[in-house]
Amino acid sequence: MNDRIYKGQIDRLREPERTNRLEIEKVVDLCLEEKGIKTLLDIGTGSGLFAEAFSKAGLLISGIDINEEMLTAAREYLPKCDFQIAPAENIPYGDKSFDAAFFGMVFHEVSDYKKALSEAFRVSKNTTLILEWQYEVQDFGPPLEHRLSSEFIKYLAKEVGYTNISEIRLSNLVLYKFS
Repeated sequence: MNDRIYKGQIDRLREPERTNRLEIEKVVDLCLEEKGIKTLLDIGTGSGLFAEAFSKAGLLISGIDINEEMLTAAREYLPKCDFQIAPAENIPYGDKSFDAAFFGMVFHEVSDYKKALSEAFRVSKNTTLILEWQYEVQDFGPPLEHRLSSEFIKYLAKEVGYTNISEIRLSNLVLYKFS
């Protein structure tokens, strides 16, 4: 059993205090600086918080999650989107199915980091985006031992085959862009 997986109440994912920390609008704007993103796979979509924001920005969204209860919540917010139960390490879509793949606050929870990032690389045409906690002790979010350093994430990106790697530090989070 993976002890890094969020096991809290789904409603907590959308509490204002938490969503303010996530800087959702800023994250979406930064992600959409990458030109040509019209379709996006939200990996580990949870309740669809980021999927909803990307959808409102005009993108065609699909999402996967390993928790059917999360997908039920996501479908309530986005009934026209395609949500499927699947792990990040085994994405049920074909090669180059999306312009971009997005991990929103979930990459630290996957069982096999390299396999998950390889799958994102496979299904995205140009871009993978990872939003994660900063690698430091904070009064919120997962404990430090569940967080991933930027060096590790960038190393994985190179291992998988990405050549353009950037990192943007936000107030509480880090957005990684790979192409």
